[in-house]
Amino acid sequence: MSARHWFVTGASGGLGRHLVEEALRHGEYVTATVRRPDALPDSPRLTVEQLDLTHPADVAAVVERTSRRRPVDVVVNNAGYALVGAAEEMTPEQIRDQIEVLLLAPILITRAFLGPMRARGGGRIIQISSMGGQIGSPTHSAYHAGKWGLEGYTESVSREVDDFGIHLTLAQLGGTRTGFASALRYTAETEPYRDNAVGRTRRYLESLDDSALSGDPAKIAALLYETTFQPNPPLRLSLGSDTYDAVHSALTERLNLLESQRELAASIAF
Repeated sequence: MSARHWFVTGASGGLGRHLVEEALRHGEYVTATVRRPDALPDSPRLTVEQLDLTHPADVAAVVERTSRRRPVDVVVNNAGYALVGAAEEMTPEQIRDQIEVLLLAPILITRAFLGPMRARGGGRIIQISSMGGQIGSPTHSAYHAGKWGLEGYTESVSREVDDFGIHLTLAQLGGTRTGFASALRYTAETEPYRDNAVGRTRRYLESLDDSALSGDPAKIAALLYETTFQPNPPLRLSLGSDTYDAVHSALTERLNLLESQRELAASIAF
């Protein structure tokens, strides 16, 4: 099999860097986008693009340059961060930035590669989601909006392009040692939320150390690499026992609530 070309966002550290290293180790070509151009080692198979995902025009230019160099076979929308605070405390600018990074940029990148993949008869797109794409917790309202949106978008698109051999997978991560905790961004705290669920969650996150998280990014990268060879990869992949437990609990609660509304749902029919 000839070497493939990967396009990976948020590759300066954490899971993104591990995915880049995993692909390079197998002899693949990689275009990696980073905020810091010196974040990755030199390799003849690696092209590094400096990119701020909140600038759609820059995203389009990088995607176009990447496609001109070599057709892209595997796309990984990995870049992201979480804004922490009460919904009331978030400024419009903070909310917009969160949604642009977690949802708008992956939408634009995914859309840009669909046409070339369709013309070539297939491709793989991996969206790095999280348990936060299936559950909701205090302090993460904008983050959940982005991840839930990404999950819905990806499920819809996967059904549109399945006939063309294009497969999309949502990788739902739990607590992973990727530097995510240290990269959390916080709102300015306000008095009404200091001592309730928002304040308690904020305090917990402020004290959180990445080393206490159980997810191994190297193992996750290796697993995701292997899924790109599966003829029918899963749409959703829950990675980590914490993700499995949280998502299972949320879906069970949702199903139980739905069952309790069966008669109500039927009562409005003509």
